[in-house]
Amino acid sequence: MQEVVIWIDVSVFLPVTILFFCCVCCAGRSCEVPLIYYINLLISNLIHRCMTFFLWTKLHDRTLCFFYYLVVTTSLYFKLCIALERYCFIALPLLDCFRQTNGSLLVCVLVWVFCIVSVALAIILHDLVRLIIYAALPAPLFIICVAGTLKALPAATSVPTEEKRRTVGTLVLLLLNYFLINLPAVILLTLKLELHFPITTIDFTIMILFLFSSLLDLILFVFKCKGPIDRLLARLCCCSMESNNTGDVTDVSTDS
Repeated sequence: MQEVVIWIDVSVFLPVTILFFCCVCCAGRSCEVPLIYYINLLISNLIHRCMTFFLWTKLHDRTLCFFYYLVVTTSLYFKLCIALERYCFIALPLLDCFRQTNGSLLVCVLVWVFCIVSVALAIILHDLVRLIIYAALPAPLFIICVAGTLKALPAATSVPTEEKRRTVGTLVLLLLNYFLINLPAVILLTLKLELHFPITTIDFTIMILFLFSSLLDLILFVFKCKGPIDRLLARLCCCSMESNNTGDVTDVSTDS
């Protein structure tokens, strides 16, 4: 089963990720949403896809572990950058550093430097458990971004309704991806390498989680562009409003 998953990863997800990377680079100028964080996320995923085969053949090689943890960690933090950019766009429009070219480039450089230094220290000191701490650091920020954006939506009158829906969809997708897939995968991978678990089921689970994470990263691009996703989100919002109105009518009837 591991060989099948590796084959799917290398033969399917790798070329699809390359295709998405080319499409994002071509659409970067025409898209209103800054895509530099998403481009760096795709670069991390490309390196991840390329290293999957080599890592699982030499799982305890320190160099391979360093690069593998590096791309996993950078992927987490660039998703956090996307969430912070969307939060600032709705709740803090005056804080425009996350959207400006110079500011976003500086943030990307700082993310890469932080991840390289932190992962290198963990590998050199043989303290892989601290990588769980690095992976858990974005958790409160993801929650704050989602809660703060939902709270600030009524006051953001200058933002179009479609943009609000795409922003909420992006943040919810990032939140689910982090708590249900990324964080459990990093914890399982760290425990396996630190405690030398011989159970192959854990290997298979980790690979499946990272595959689903890559799939959600590709879907994330849909929420950044105008198109069919606007119709889908509009229908979901309409269904939610209709259900709420039905509940209100039922409550009124009961009171009568």
